Amino acid sequence: MDINDIKEKIQINDYEISLHALEKSFERKIWKDDIEHAIMNGEIIEDYKDDKPYPSCLICGKTRDMQPIHIVCTYPPIVRIITIYFPDKDKWIDYKIRIK
Repeated sequence: MDINDIKEKIQINDYEISLHALEKSFERKIWKDDIEHAIMNGEIIEDYKDDKPYPSCLICGKTRDMQPIHIVCTYPPIVRIITIYFPDKDKWIDYKIRIK
């Protein structure tokens, strides 16, 4: 799968946000525009091909005010935002590689 498949769905507003992701976005003050901006300008940093019911991935992007953000979402046919968070700089190298 390719991030462009996800971007196409985001661009035409054909995606879902899980209740969990919605709760986390309010809690962390991450808005819909930030999520869309991060995906449209982001990159896939981890792939979860065996996730059920749909394969998913971790996208690293930036909010409109350039804060790094991570978004877990499923691949099409149904793009669903599963969770959203600000990555901990002590757990990531350049917010893209996990520190083991």
